[in-house]
Amino acid sequence: MQTTRVRALVAVAIVAGVLCCDQLIKLWVKTNMRLYESIHVADWFYIYFTENKGMAFGMDFIGTMFLSVFRIVVVSAFVWLLVKVVRGRYPMGLLACVALLVAGAAGNIIDNCFYGLIFDESTPLEVAHLVPAGSGYGGFLTGHVVDMFYFPLIDSYWPEWVPVVGGEHFVFFSAIFNFADAAISCAAVALLIFYPKYLVGKKED
Repeated sequence: MQTTRVRALVAVAIVAGVLCCDQLIKLWVKTNMRLYESIHVADWFYIYFTENKGMAFGMDFIGTMFLSVFRIVVVSAFVWLLVKVVRGRYPMGLLACVALLVAGAAGNIIDNCFYGLIFDESTPLEVAHLVPAGSGYGGFLTGHVVDMFYFPLIDSYWPEWVPVVGGEHFVFFSAIFNFADAAISCAAVALLIFYPKYLVGKKED
């Protein structure tokens, strides 16, 4: 059985590692690419710079400030849960999943809280630059989340014989996301596959 100290160190390492990777990628994209610029890595993988005011995976239908507050509430709940898992006799895999959830949510909160304060606006013509704090394109809690990973696994057209959409273009998995989103998604899938009993309130052994 791992000591609480070891479990806490593992949790901190996961959160810190994900946050560092997430923010380094976002800062590079933000300061080196124009808005909507893309880099072709493979036919099924692009670095495609977008900014998201709304939900994860490029969805944009909720006000930025409302979403920022919601994210802060959610990450606070995840932190509370992570502390409970660290102190309890729960599997290390479960601890890793919760730590990934905390890190992913926190990574996007950083964008919401600070990017509007420290960057001027990204446009299709200009790369953004760091500016003195408070003189950026937005205010506290209104920064846009930077997204960049695009995997058009199938980029094709519907057969002509398909009703309604025949002949129209479609892309399978057109979502654009970031490293923090990926951490959240991987953790959620792992929880559903490997730890479903804990999601329905099973007590620790």
